[in-house]
Amino acid sequence: MSPRHASVRNVLVILYDGVQSLDVTGPVEVFAGAARAPGPARYAIRTVSLGGAPVRSSSGLALLPDGALEGERPGPGTTLLVPGGRYSADFEPRLTDWLRAHGGAAQRLVSVCTGGLLLAEAGLLDGRRATTHWNACERMARDYPAVDVDPDPIYVRDGPVSTSAGVTAGIDLALALVEEDFGRDLALTVARHLVVFLRRPGNQAQFSAQLAAQTARREPLRDVQQWITEHPQEDLGVEALAARARLSSRHFARAFRAETGVTPGRYVERVRVEHARRLLEDSAQGVAQIARACGYGTPEALRRAFVKTLGQSPAEYRSRFGARDERRTRR
Repeated sequence: MSPRHASVRNVLVILYDGVQSLDVTGPVEVFAGAARAPGPARYAIRTVSLGGAPVRSSSGLALLPDGALEGERPGPGTTLLVPGGRYSADFEPRLTDWLRAHGGAAQRLVSVCTGGLLLAEAGLLDGRRATTHWNACERMARDYPAVDVDPDPIYVRDGPVSTSAGVTAGIDLALALVEEDFGRDLALTVARHLVVFLRRPGNQAQFSAQLAAQTARREPLRDVQQWITEHPQEDLGVEALAARARLSSRHFARAFRAETGVTPGRYVERVRVEHARRLLEDSAQGVAQIARACGYGTPEALRRAFVKTLGQSPAEYRSRFGARDERRTRR
């Protein structure tokens, strides 16, 4: 991908007492890594707080800003980053007033985690699709009905406004912005330096299948959950799983749902779709191979599962999120 813009971009990061330090340092390390890479200057990063005062993060880490928020006026070429934190829902009036007055003038408005609540309070998410930390999505939807809250993705981009889910999702969003600004090669260089995956897709769920479901209390059921994750290509029907747990099919299905919150079939489907997504993103295997590796048997069965779960076919998903390798087999 050729870079869309070749000029220096300003990144303005808002700090406040109780801010989540990873919400700040994760994206900042991405932009700083891009700025340090060989070649022309790319990003100028500046941190600000109310009155320019030092702040203490939710973990107790002290952060020293570069200047005062009150004197900042973001405009074209500026990405305004609003991190979340322990007190982001308390809405310091001076902070939300500043966001309401000046936030919309930034070329890009970005929130991490519960920083989305600050944007919503300032009216900057009205009429837009947005996300936040899974634990705050219900509150956002309840308190800000003008916001179209999507609790599932790790980040959402709606025009010039981008919102991300909890904590480390800010790194994924920042990598996507670097790729948009200066190309995939630079984003990949930064991702490798940080030892993270490049551009985890924005519509990837905040929870993996294993996190979305509860962990079973009883060891036989926990063992079955682990077996499903490690062997998606095997026979994962209720009878086979019940035999592995040494329970009757009826007892197994009832106990599994009671302890995990989902039926065995739904859990298996989540695991298989998630495994298929990983392979489509990162491997050169063809769709037929991936279908077999994930227990679907046929490409058509995989396609039906993808359309049902993600609203798009495996081929469409790969074209959007797959690694760009010309040697990849596309079939």
